[in-house]
Formats: sequence, C-alpha cells, structure tokens
Amino acid sequence: MKASRLVRAARKRKGLTQRELAAKTRIAQPMISSIERGLQDPRYSTLQRIFRACDLEVDVVNIAGGGVDRTQFMETLPLTPEERLRRSVVATRAINELVRNARRVR
Repeated sequence: MKASRLVRAARKRKGLTQRELAAKTRIAQPMISSIERGLQDPRYSTLQRIFRACDLEVDVVNIAGGGVDRTQFMETLPLTPEERLRRSVVATRAINELVRNARRVR
C-alpha cells in the first residue's frame, strides 16, 4: 500500500483533519496534503511522526522472497531441462543417503 493511502487512512481513523494532524506532528498542513495526494514521498521519520500522532506504529517487515539467496536459481537458468533433472536426481539420492545414515545413528 502506498504511503499516501496509509497516511489518509490513519488520519481519518483517528478522526483528525489535516490541520489537526499538522498541529500534532508539527508538519505543515500543505505537506500532509501533498503526502496524502501522493505528490510527496515522505521519509520514514515523517511517517513515524504522523502515525504516532494517530496512535499507530510503523513496522518494517521483509517482503516475501526479500531475503532469498537466488544464486543457485540463477546458476540453473542456463541449464537444459535434462541437466536440471540430472542434478535433481543426484541431489535426491544424496538426501536419501543422508536420511539413511541419520536413521542408523539413532
């Protein structure tokens, strides 16, 4: 969701006008208007001030796949389907052997 929608939703949820939000945050009302209209891309610290004034909190989370190491995927792209299948078979056999050995250790 865009910052403009989040800011407007937070302000309305709290029942504030733009002027009231501006007074609480010490951010100029025209700036709040620009943020809500998507004309300004606010900094994180600005969003924190706005959301705190609305009794909300900014939380940053990783997006799905954001922390994924894609190197192995990229390495397999140039391979033919047969080469990919061969690698999969080798990996499956290695995993099966690992499982067998783990069962023996128990």
